Amino acid sequence: MLDAASGDTKNWLQPNGSYEQTRYYAGAHINAGNVGRIKPAFVFQTVVLESMQTAPIVVDGVMFLTTSFNHVYAIDAATGEEFWRYRHQPGPKVTVCCGNDNRGVAIAGGRLFMGTHDARLVALDARTGKVQWERPIADPDKAQSATMAPTVVDGKVLIGADGGAWGMRGFVKAFDAADGSLLWTFHTIADRGHEGVWAESDATGRNLRRDIAAEKRMLAEKGGEFHQSLGGGMATTPAIDRKTRTVFLVVGAPAPAFHGAIPPGDDLYTNSIVAIDLDKGTYKSHFQYIVHDVWNLGAVSPPILTQARDKAGKMVDAVIHGGKTGHLYVHERSTGRLIRISEPMIPQENLWAPPTIAGARMLTGGNGGVEWTPLTVNPNNRLAYPGIL
Repeated sequence: MLDAASGDTKNWLQPNGSYEQTRYYAGAHINAGNVGRIKPAFVFQTVVLESMQTAPIVVDGVMFLTTSFNHVYAIDAATGEEFWRYRHQPGPKVTVCCGNDNRGVAIAGGRLFMGTHDARLVALDARTGKVQWERPIADPDKAQSATMAPTVVDGKVLIGADGGAWGMRGFVKAFDAADGSLLWTFHTIADRGHEGVWAESDATGRNLRRDIAAEKRMLAEKGGEFHQSLGGGMATTPAIDRKTRTVFLVVGAPAPAFHGAIPPGDDLYTNSIVAIDLDKGTYKSHFQYIVHDVWNLGAVSPPILTQARDKAGKMVDAVIHGGKTGHLYVHERSTGRLIRISEPMIPQENLWAPPTIAGARMLTGGNGGVEWTPLTVNPNNRLAYPGIL
């Protein structure tokens, strides 16, 4: 059912619709002729007075949704009747980056899977809401939490850590869906070589106005052990290429934000789209949009698997990402190479102005263009619809 989710007109089985994450719904009962007559069928009120960033899923008429502070509800998708509610009891230490939000659950084999603010992965019985198992994924004392909706594939639950702004080391981990045992870990900050190639320009070729000499002096003085606190959190669900068994994920900004000297170097793999092996968790490829990001413009919008014409006009498997820069990036899936960049979707002014104590005006601002809000791709008209924050 999960593999066929993109064509399922009765259920919504994954937070972004399918492993490809197009968020395209194949049903036709809502159309241009009747959309104007849509009206509320019910209103369901949660007990949490806080923002909601969840993507509900629907399985056989039951809707599962989450709220801030890791509440999970199972309700009747037609009437709003509550079947059960789960409220996570957090540990003594909780450190969140940007609010107590949660972006949803994954489902497989009669279990729901949710990441929590105290850096745990919880498996619930989908029928009752009872805890089946619970495992730590990170250390909340190191400012690590989980806000993204996990994804489950081939008995593996994939989840990453958020909280890059606080100086943690980001990662994505795979856990066994049956018992919660750890299968592999991929760190979104490289052990060695995170300094990169000392690039001077962003993905569009515009100069980043770096003081590379000052960065290299900092590296010589402090050494190369920045990777343990370089950030690189994950805010959103990765896409899965089932044919090549590849995980495509996007990585957030380095830490600390708005500081041009620390950390020195390109800060791999922050601000990147990264491809890793589904079975081993090993590196395949990456493309970095902004090296040495001091503007908090990390890559956070969920990647989408689709098809696009390459530079020679040939239709190829592609992966796309909407950036905080306001550009849509189109990549060749097999290599990670960039095929094209869209025109900016938001105003850009004085781009890459270095942050100063006195302040500097730059557009896009710190929240950027396409943030954690997902895109949609319509395969029929070959259009992508980004959500601008």
